[in-house]
Amino acid sequence: MYSPCIKEKGTLGPAPTLIGHRGAPMVCYFYLMIFVYDGVPFLMHDSTLRRTTNVHEVFPNRTDAPAAMFTWDELEMLSAGSWFLQRDPFSTASSLDVDEKVRVQNQTVPTLKEFLNLAAQHERLVIFDLRRPPRGHPYRDAWITRTLEVIHNESSINSSQVLWLPADQRSLVQELDPELQQTSGDHASLEELQEEHIVRLNLHYSYMSQEQIRKYSSVNVSTNLYVVSQPWLYSLAWCAGVHSVTTNALHILKKLQRPMFLMTPDEYSLMWILTDILSAFLITPLSSLSVRPAELSDVWSISSISVRGETQSSPLTPNLPTISEEPPI
Repeated sequence: MYSPCIKEKGTLGPAPTLIGHRGAPMVCYFYLMIFVYDGVPFLMHDSTLRRTTNVHEVFPNRTDAPAAMFTWDELEMLSAGSWFLQRDPFSTASSLDVDEKVRVQNQTVPTLKEFLNLAAQHERLVIFDLRRPPRGHPYRDAWITRTLEVIHNESSINSSQVLWLPADQRSLVQELDPELQQTSGDHASLEELQEEHIVRLNLHYSYMSQEQIRKYSSVNVSTNLYVVSQPWLYSLAWCAGVHSVTTNALHILKKLQRPMFLMTPDEYSLMWILTDILSAFLITPLSSLSVRPAELSDVWSISSISVRGETQSSPLTPNLPTISEEPPI
C-alpha cells in the first residue's frame, strides 16, 4: 500500500494555505465574476440570480434571465443574504445571533471593487475567474481591460495580491501588469508554464499527483487544489506537499494540527504485524469450531446411500444399511 502520509520524521512540509471558496475569510478569497449591463463587475457564482438572490420577488418575469443583462441599479435592489438564512447550506445559520442575522438578511450583491478593497484591508490574496458577457452585451469584447481598470484605478489592492486565473488574452494581461500572479487552470509542460509566466496551478484534487506537485515545485510553480473540504482529503494534500487548497470548510480544516493517518514507515510496518497477529488469534479458535460440523456432515452423507435398490432415507431419520457377507450374484 502507498500513501503520501507514510513519511519519515521531519519530512512533512507546512500545512496548505486555506483559500475560502466563494468568500470564506481566511488567507485568500475565491469568486467568479460577472459584468452587469452598464459595466460594473460584480461577484456571482451562478449565471443567473435565481439561487442566491430574491430576484423572483423583485423581478418575477426575469428570474432566469442572465445576471449580466441587469443594470447595477437593478442589482442593488436585491437581497443576496436571505437565501443563506432560508437554505442554511452549511448548517451554521442557527449559530448567528439576531444582529448577525439582520446583517446577513441585508447583504447586497458585492462589486469587484468592494471585494478587492476588503482583501487589501485585510492583506489577503484574491483569486477569481471571469465569465465573458453574452452576445449583445456592451462589454463582451472589453471584459478583460475593464477588469484591469478596476484593479488599477478603482481599488486599493496591489497587483501582487491578485492571482490572475483567466486564460483569455493572458499575454496582453502579462504585458500590461507583470505583477499579477499568473495562475493556470490547466496542466502544461514546465516549458509552457515558464513561457506564460505561470507561478501557480489551480486544479481539481483528482488531477494532481505527488510526483507532479514535486515537479512543478522544482521550477517555483505552486499548486492549489479545489474543492477540498474533508479533513482526510486535506490531510492527503498536506502530506503530498500541496501549497494551498480551496475549501468550503475553513472552520473545520483550520483546527487540524497534523494530517490524519500520518505515520513513519516503521510505525506502518508495526501496525500490519499487530494486525496479522490479531487476525491469527481470532481465526484459530473459529477454525477448530468448524471441525465438528464437518464430521457430522460426513456421517449424514454415508447414511443417505441406498444399498441394493433401497429407498434413500432422510438424514433426519437415518437407516444405516445392513452389511451382508453373502457373495455378490
